[in-house]
Amino acid sequence: MKARTLGRHFRESFKSVGRNSWMSFASASAVTVTLLLVGVFVMIMMNLNKVADDLEKDVEVKVLVELTADEKMITKLEQDIKNVKGLETIVYSTKEEELEDLIKDFGGKMGLSDQNNPLRAAFYVKASNPQETEKLAKQIDQLPNTYSVEYGEGKIDKLFSFLNLARNIGLGLILALLFTAMFLISNTIRITIVARRREIEIMKLVGATSWFIRIPFVLEGIWIGILGAILPIVIVTVLYINLYELVQPYLVGELFNLLPLTPFLFQVNALILLMGIFIGVWGSFMSVRKFLRV
Repeated sequence: MKARTLGRHFRESFKSVGRNSWMSFASASAVTVTLLLVGVFVMIMMNLNKVADDLEKDVEVKVLVELTADEKMITKLEQDIKNVKGLETIVYSTKEEELEDLIKDFGGKMGLSDQNNPLRAAFYVKASNPQETEKLAKQIDQLPNTYSVEYGEGKIDKLFSFLNLARNIGLGLILALLFTAMFLISNTIRITIVARRREIEIMKLVGATSWFIRIPFVLEGIWIGILGAILPIVIVTVLYINLYELVQPYLVGELFNLLPLTPFLFQVNALILLMGIFIGVWGSFMSVRKFLRV
């Protein structure tokens, strides 16, 4: 396509948006409402997904060492654990460190510091894939010089099942909302194009090619999508910044936190803009197609 022709299409698409201002406003408004809902829902689901990831990453296996194991045996056990497939991190805690942690947790009220240390040394292990925690724990439990392996058996399975279910439901809802948005917006854009069907028929009758007719409408869809995405981007940005400043101070040091402002807001805003453009192009492309048969 020649640059002059492409430039003409751009000019015509801008003029058409202005000439059909009310129809363009209706289409852009439909895009705005839908993208606002999608943007807010995506923002919520991405943070919930981060909470799920944080919970998964906090799952660890506690390997208690036999009381009879000497330093050489403990070193050998540590090496054996490191050789287990799927291991991400391993931290060794001596009997003394375990006692210090217990006293710290209970404030020294149990009188443990006045007794002989009854605790065992332990290894704290995390799986590279939290979903494989149970498998990793069972492999470690078979190694020599391990007294017991604790990982929340039973509870951990329920946790992972719940998190996976929440992710699947969230993804399903987002996809359903997107398909609903595409259907509603394409119908709104179709109404705009129906009002101009005479224009399309005349251009077709005088010899204009299908793509020559279609491109200005597709460009209009792009402008409508961009216009419809501006307000959702502003609202989502302001909403999340205020939410982050209000909630995040109370979550410092907690198990989970909100996603940081950057690059999260850039990602969400880029997604909203791309969805707006895609929906506008798709709606225009599909709607004008039926009027190209004269």
